[in-house]
Amino acid sequence: MTTHAPDTHALHIGILGCANIARQFARDVAPSPAVHLAAVASRDAAKARDFASTFDIARSHGRYEALLADDEVQAIYLPLPNSLHAEWAIRAAQAGKHVLCEKPLSVGLAQAQAMFAAARTHGVMLLEAYPYWFQPQTGAMVKLLDEGAIGSVRTVQASFGFTLGILQTNIRMVPELGGGALLDAGSYPMSLIRLAMGSAPQRVLAQSRWDASGVDIATVATLLWDDGRNAQLSCSMDTATHRRAMIIGSAGAIETEYLNHTSQGPTGHPHGYQPSQLRLRRGTGNPIAYESIVTGVGSGFRFAAEAFAKVVAERDFAAIERAAQASLDIAATLEAIAVSARGGCEVEVAQPTVPRAC
Repeated sequence: MTTHAPDTHALHIGILGCANIARQFARDVAPSPAVHLAAVASRDAAKARDFASTFDIARSHGRYEALLADDEVQAIYLPLPNSLHAEWAIRAAQAGKHVLCEKPLSVGLAQAQAMFAAARTHGVMLLEAYPYWFQPQTGAMVKLLDEGAIGSVRTVQASFGFTLGILQTNIRMVPELGGGALLDAGSYPMSLIRLAMGSAPQRVLAQSRWDASGVDIATVATLLWDDGRNAQLSCSMDTATHRRAMIIGSAGAIETEYLNHTSQGPTGHPHGYQPSQLRLRRGTGNPIAYESIVTGVGSGFRFAAEAFAKVVAERDFAAIERAAQASLDIAATLEAIAVSARGGCEVEVAQPTVPRAC
């Protein structure tokens, strides 16, 4: 693989772990002039060396702690299993490293709050990495909503599902590692709903199908706001792959596939990336046709890494706090959905806030 020479202004990132998602991240981010992949760590030193060789990374470490102690690393990308996010994000913050953390940020609200508290205490930035958040298409969608293209948002319907391969060996089937459809797949439609609504709901009612391992295979939920707005979320790990959302307003509607990674055409992309639809319908009448919104395309991993590098370089803590509030709202709602699905009753959603600087 050919990579760029590190720019003196590039954000030096260390990758904590060598799982498949880390390999995809490294592959897509390596060409960016805004980011330099400075190091990688694994608990298996040989695996870290192989990863570093594949992606032309200068240093590898056989312990996560060694990467956090590496003076050449300014920030870490954290793609470890969900249950390990809080521990290593907090340890990275204590080591003075900024953190770009894979979704979901944590397995519960209390952990998410502890992660942001650690980042604030040590003066570093923590950002949850939903790759589609950073896609030009998502930026276009948010701009349409802000401009009132569909009036005020009344309801959102969002779903994401796929079929797992060999269930017995997949970490998504392990409760102790933060597995299950809700955290792994449901966090995506939940994040889209939060993006469109701008706040957490007040109440949720959910139902799940459970595997013998104890994780949910599929979950559906109704989200309710006190002002009358509502949303429906669905996620699954035993269906054909699907990913779609409809945002319905008082004066129109938006449909989107909100894909993480996008391409211009349906064939020919070396990594199988696909076009992602964004359609807008202005007006309330039945005959009104949808218009397709065309935007830039590319890897969500690269877009996310470059956006993170920018806020770190500009020390834009206001942007980080806005993203942190969204992450806390998502964590609180996912936690309430899980409680509702277990108990079969409507559950109130905690309304967390990001502490402001003195």
